[in-house]
Amino acid sequence: MRILLTNDDGINAPGLAVLEAIAADLAGPTGEVWVVAPAFEQSGVAHCISYTHPMMIAKLDERRFATEGSPADCVMAGLHDVLKGTRPDLVLSGVNRGNNSAENALYSGTLGGAMEAALQGIPAMALSQYYGPRNLGLDNPFEAAAQHGAEVIRRIHAATPEAGEDYRLFYNINFPPLPGAEVRGMRVAPQGYRRNTRFSVEPHSSPSGRRFLWIKGGNQQEPTEPGTDAAVNLDGYISVTPMRADLTAHDALVALKAIE
Repeated sequence: MRILLTNDDGINAPGLAVLEAIAADLAGPTGEVWVVAPAFEQSGVAHCISYTHPMMIAKLDERRFATEGSPADCVMAGLHDVLKGTRPDLVLSGVNRGNNSAENALYSGTLGGAMEAALQGIPAMALSQYYGPRNLGLDNPFEAAAQHGAEVIRRIHAATPEAGEDYRLFYNINFPPLPGAEVRGMRVAPQGYRRNTRFSVEPHSSPSGRRFLWIKGGNQQEPTEPGTDAAVNLDGYISVTPMRADLTAHDALVALKAIE
């Protein structure tokens, strides 16, 4: 198996090292693991691409490259330059530092990398590690992802239906904020919505008096509706959410027919 990896936390992020170990397990001794990741952190860039300016790419080691671009850029660089048309069997993005459940998925560069792979016709999964008081103090806060990641991917990959010709599936996988041994299992769950928390801005003034705004996340321990992604994560389960890049609100199409 040939696997292409990317992330949004950057080429030196500890979560990427965890993902490399997972991918090595999946690929086996005869497989190949390739890494094309951002040279610097790209959290929150979603599916951004460097459409109006070129990006530099540098080879750091055998099968290991860094780009001055987003995770989606990295996937395109991997598919169309690094691998030169030799398509991977799977693209994995992560393991993200922090969850990409609920509305976080819409901002996530980790998800953006997986989405781009799906648009390019490659099976893809995004992996994220929820943080919380039960795992923040561990020597390896990615322990749940490290211990369970390979098996979860195998099970999803085996169950994935034949790909269609249009918007293909990709998967959002979030590991709960627990030590690996305390993970209760896996749940297939829809994307949830944290009703009582929002992203916001926090103003600060520089020593020179200029005003700056920091983007500020909401409370990540706020559960979503029962059975949805963040709720099952906070209940100790790995969430698996199948996604497509089709943003159509299909439930609203019939009602809107009246305006034609």
